[in-house]
Amino acid sequence: MPTLTLAPVSGRYLSFAEREEIAVLLARGRGVREIARQLGRAPSTISRELQRNSRSAPVGLSTGPRPRRRMPTVALDDRSRRSWRSTRSCVAMCRTGLPDPCSGPTGALRVRRSAGLGGVADRERTDAGDSLGARSRSRLDYGLTSPMMSRCAFPMRRSISRSMCKAAVRRELTACLRTGRALRVPRARTSRGNRSFVTDELLISERPAEVEDRAVPGHWEGDLILGTDRSAIGTLVERSSRFTMLLHLPPIEGHDSPTTKSSPPLTGAGAAAVRDAIADTITTLPEQLRRSLTWDQGSEMAQHVHLRLDTGLQIYFCDPRSPWQRGTNENTNGLLRQYFPKGTNLTRHSADELAAVAAALNGRPRKTLGWKTPAEVLTEYLSAAA
Repeated sequence: MPTLTLAPVSGRYLSFAEREEIAVLLARGRGVREIARQLGRAPSTISRELQRNSRSAPVGLSTGPRPRRRMPTVALDDRSRRSWRSTRSCVAMCRTGLPDPCSGPTGALRVRRSAGLGGVADRERTDAGDSLGARSRSRLDYGLTSPMMSRCAFPMRRSISRSMCKAAVRRELTACLRTGRALRVPRARTSRGNRSFVTDELLISERPAEVEDRAVPGHWEGDLILGTDRSAIGTLVERSSRFTMLLHLPPIEGHDSPTTKSSPPLTGAGAAAVRDAIADTITTLPEQLRRSLTWDQGSEMAQHVHLRLDTGLQIYFCDPRSPWQRGTNENTNGLLRQYFPKGTNLTRHSADELAAVAAALNGRPRKTLGWKTPAEVLTEYLSAAA
């Protein structure tokens, strides 16, 4: 860090020339008040300058009281050291989690995080400074009672301390987010798309206009949540009410046997298993809630013709690598990752556990629904239809 600045010194502080004059007059044996009169400064200013920036002479040079010698560069060097020490102390406080003395107490932070299959739990974190007693104790424990630590003396310390505090708070708040990250992580582009079973009349561009405005219930979006060991869970979301249904896709017989590239899927996420799971789940609903289903161009929907004949659903496919065309389903999959984290084996979850997770999502109030739950909105649709 530079010890000498070339910026002009404010008239409030002693200049380099004045410090040189103080050193010369002090060497000639002048007193504090005489030096103050010659410089036009207050005696207290000269006295504090001598106390802060003087150096004691070696013991062997004097038999009486140890004289103090003063150099003008010592004053500038000491001032820089004091500024750097105050900055380091503020940075250290930021790293220990204390509130920034520049901005005062930060108050209590209340966050809500998932507690697994049981629902949502509240966690409160109270910073040092929520109450007068906690604030006083923290100031005593960490030496915040001195004037230097109660206010920022230099702009450099203020800027560094505030930036460090903001960075620490930003990292902590990011960790409290539902996704655990601040930005979307770029993913590698896949080559999936343009399947042979997807014809032009099945693309999303051919979907009726009533699906877009969400005015008519019964239009669904679907996808698979993938886990390790080729495990998967199917998701169905109704566009109007955001009602969610989960598909249990357990391993089928022989899933532990060696497979080749051309062998059929044995994890329950194959086309036949997905077709049967969708049919068994969607047929539990009234016919007016079974209008269409939009899916991506995954191979698990290769038997969509049989699915349409079994359920009466009109099947539509998104364009390749266009997940935003199923925005409702993608958002729901993000919520489901609270319960089914990435990098885990999803076959360990039973059908009852999937039903419990779906009930938790369907009982969560949504802002887009006027703070109603998806279950309430779907019930209103059914009552109106009846």
